[in-house]
Amino acid sequence: MEINIPQYNFKTRNNDGDIQIFDEIRRKYVALTPEELVRQNLAKFLITEKKYPAPLISIEGSLDINGLNRRYDMLVFENSGNPLMIIECKAPSIKISQKTFDQIAVYNIKTMVDYLLVTNGIDFYICKIDFIDKTYEFLEEIPDYFSIIPNGSK
Repeated sequence: MEINIPQYNFKTRNNDGDIQIFDEIRRKYVALTPEELVRQNLAKFLITEKKYPAPLISIEGSLDINGLNRRYDMLVFENSGNPLMIIECKAPSIKISQKTFDQIAVYNIKTMVDYLLVTNGIDFYICKIDFIDKTYEFLEEIPDYFSIIPNGSK
């Protein structure tokens, strides 16, 4: 599968005909789907290349949004425990669309993070939200962790 981030080696296993990949953050084996491979490679990229602390990354957690349970792909926190970035991953065969952005925007009603990242492993869209001016700016690349945490969170 071709993706536009480094592809890392992961522990895998065959579980009664189902291939599974070991998720180091959740510390368990999960089904190896194309979306999961994007998620795992992106998490590893954030940790190894962009210096995001692994303990501050949550994978596939739930959010209560207006009484409905929604599942995010990844949520990155600052040291204080405040959410900093929400990430939506799709399989490489899924084109990033307005629907994808609408999905992550709904999640951000709850999380109120400064950074949104949407990817299918091929295309990456990251934007910084300015809640005061009610604007957003698309960034050229995924920033390093220490360049996006608020002052005093180091």
